[in-house]
Amino acid sequence: MALGVRLPEDYKWLVETYGWGEFCDFLYLRTPFGTSKYNGVEWQSGRLPEAPDRDRERYPYPLHPSPGGLLIWATTMDADRLCWLAVGDPQDWPVVVWSRDGQYETFAMGAAEFIEGWAGGHMSSRQLGDMEPDLAPWFNAFRPRVHRCLRLGEGQLRHPDRLRVLREALGPTADRGSWWSDHGESGQDHFATVDTDWLLTYDMSCPHQIRISFPPEDTARVRQRLFDAVRLMGCEVLRITTGSGAFLPSWEAATEEECQDLDRSREPGPVRTTLADWSAQTQHRDRDDMSQP
Repeated sequence: MALGVRLPEDYKWLVETYGWGEFCDFLYLRTPFGTSKYNGVEWQSGRLPEAPDRDRERYPYPLHPSPGGLLIWATTMDADRLCWLAVGDPQDWPVVVWSRDGQYETFAMGAAEFIEGWAGGHMSSRQLGDMEPDLAPWFNAFRPRVHRCLRLGEGQLRHPDRLRVLREALGPTADRGSWWSDHGESGQDHFATVDTDWLLTYDMSCPHQIRISFPPEDTARVRQRLFDAVRLMGCEVLRITTGSGAFLPSWEAATEEECQDLDRSREPGPVRTTLADWSAQTQHRDRDDMSQP
C-alpha cells in the first residue's frame, strides 16, 4: 500500500543501519520492505461508531484516509504501537505511543532519538515501562531461527552453579535480563552468545530447562556445545521440545513452521534494502511509498 508521504530521514537511517528487528527483545522496528505480515509501515485505521463523540478517547486522531493521522513504524512485545503524528514536515513529526489499552503518550522527538533514549534508560514512558537497570542496549535482526528447549534432570549442583557452568561453556555471553519470583522459587535468566548469535533462557522451573534460538545453519554446532554444557552441569536431558513445548523425536527434527520460515527466506528479491536502492526505487516509482502524493 502506498503511504503517500515522505518518511523522516532519521527513520531511514535506522532502517539502513539495523533493518527489520527488535531492540532489547521488546521494541520491534518495522521497515517498508519484505512481505511478512508482521513488518511494514501502515496508517492507523479503524471504524468509528455511529456516534463518534463517544469514541474520541479511543481514536483522538484522524483515521486513514483522512490526513493528519498516526503512521505506525514500530510495535512492542506487548502489542503497543509506536507512531508518528504525520502533520507538517516529516522531520518534525513527534512520536506517539499507542498502547494496546488504547492510551496515548506523545514525545516531541523523532524515532531514532526515542529509541536511543528508551533503550539507553535516559527517558521513561508510562505506556512502555522502563528498561531493566544496568543492561546495555542490544538489537537482534529478524531472521529464520530454530527454537529448541531441553528439559533437564536436576543433578547435584545448585541453580546458581549450573547457570555459571552453562554460561562459561557457551561463553563469551552477554546479559539479556532476568526475572525472579518474590520468594525466589522460580525465575529465568536470559543471555546471548557474543560471537554466534544464539539467544538463551535458563528457566528455574521444575524440571529446569534451557530454551535456545539460533540460525538454522548452526544446528549441529549448537547441539554439540549445548549438550557438552549440560554434561558439565551434571544434568541429564530428559526431553527435547520446540520453543512452544511440542515434543521432538530428535534435535535435528524440523517443524513445519521452521520449514516454512526457511522457504520464505529463500524467496527471490532482497529482504533488506539499502538507502541507495531505496532512493532509486523511489525515483523510479515516482508516486510510491516514499514519494510525495
